[in-house]
Amino acid sequence: MNLKGKRALVTGASRGIGAAIAKALAAAGADVAITYEKSAEEAARVVKAIEAEGRRGVAIQADSANASAVQASVQKTAEALGGLDILVNNAGILRMSDVKDMSIEDIDATLNVNVRAPIVAAQAAIPHLGAGGRIISIGSYFADRVPASMLGVYAGSKSALVAFTQGLARELGSRGITANVVQPGSINTDMNPADGPFSSTLKSLTATGDYGTGEDIARAVVFLASAHAGYVTGTTLTVDGGANA
Repeated sequence: MNLKGKRALVTGASRGIGAAIAKALAAAGADVAITYEKSAEEAARVVKAIEAEGRRGVAIQADSANASAVQASVQKTAEALGGLDILVNNAGILRMSDVKDMSIEDIDATLNVNVRAPIVAAQAAIPHLGAGGRIISIGSYFADRVPASMLGVYAGSKSALVAFTQGLARELGSRGITANVVQPGSINTDMNPADGPFSSTLKSLTATGDYGTGEDIARAVVFLASAHAGYVTGTTLTVDGGANA
């Protein structure tokens, strides 16, 4: 899965799944730009890891809740790397609450980051992408199954991402550009640690009985970004340890 000469943007990649994806793309040969909201030091460490692979790394400050910042991050990536071949919409937020208790602010934040930002980023990326281009969005296994009421709005945002990606695949297929979603299950991150308050319940949902790692998701992304996945588009790849089996 050689990505040598490819140029990628991974949003929200200063830590967690996004950082693992950025590093894996670089290890496969791609130059990688990442966005971050506040964690400049963590973003710098990811860039250093990218550069350690002999690739170009760029960190761009951008709040994914700000549509203009998302658009600018795509343009800055294309300018810094000399173009764009792979967009990974990784940035996302999780606000858990029953609908009756959820504030308008939390609803807006969820939709702005989890739905609007990937749409805006894809729209900005399309003019830069040529044949072999890739748009990969990080969704959630909760898009297929919602085991708790407090996940309804979050799951709805990830289901919207799937439908958007299906339409995008139709739009871009004739140009040789693919669009897919990777749906992580319970992944050991700062947002959802393997020893956190919900971990025992989430582990019990899986077939494997354990959490996955950021690298599990990163490998799926690298596959979809590669030439091996040229005939894979408009679909979801769920990496959840069998939780939705």
